[in-house]
Amino acid sequence: MRNRTLTRRVSAVLLAATALFTSASAASAASADEAPTEAGTAFRTAVAIPPGKKATADASTGDYLYWQFPAGAGQQATAKATVTLPEASARHGAATWQLDVFDGLRRRQACASGEPTQRASQQDATVTLTCTLRTVRAWSERWSNDPLPGAYYIRLTVVDAADQDLGLPVKAEVEADAKDAGGAQAGGGELGAPLHAAAVAEPEDGWNGSWFTDRWAWTVGGAVLGALAAVGGYVLTRHPRRR
Repeated sequence: MRNRTLTRRVSAVLLAATALFTSASAASAASADEAPTEAGTAFRTAVAIPPGKKATADASTGDYLYWQFPAGAGQQATAKATVTLPEASARHGAATWQLDVFDGLRRRQACASGEPTQRASQQDATVTLTCTLRTVRAWSERWSNDPLPGAYYIRLTVVDAADQDLGLPVKAEVEADAKDAGGAQAGGGELGAPLHAAAVAEPEDGWNGSWFTDRWAWTVGGAVLGALAAVGGYVLTRHPRRR
């Protein structure tokens, strides 16, 4: 009887532990897929933005806000931020907002296109900033500043505002997207490890990109068309058989 009672108690404990672990795992997975509602205040506390999600944060004018997102080789990343400004009656003049993007080594990356710096007048209700980076390379020389696979940091802040306006409440809305740049931008090589990418999810095609690009499609298509042209030319130019 004692053995049966002990067995039942052990089984009940194991079942309870399994249920607790399962619920915790489900809650963790659910939270990982949810859109962030806060921002970090430094590189170390940058909040990760899941792919396809839009992060929001309530902050004060003058705060430095940080987020991070992943980008793999062959992708072109775009960061976009919209800031809802305080009421015009509460402000004392125009303000300049700036969006900066850094790689995993905290090197500031130049924007290939977009408007990362915008000046909002006192009457503007919102200001929108964008930055599209150069195509992420699979590898580069140590001396270069080429974007490499790994985590990328977004920093949003006001760089010029009236002293009386510092501390006024604002709301930031940030999204980041990394899309395949196409075979024309594909390059060889492979990076051993992504740059400081522990907090963000790996892209679907991996950090070094997929081996298949539209360049392969054009190459195969050209080979097929060349073969068909050769067969057609032979058929048209061959001599008729003698009977």
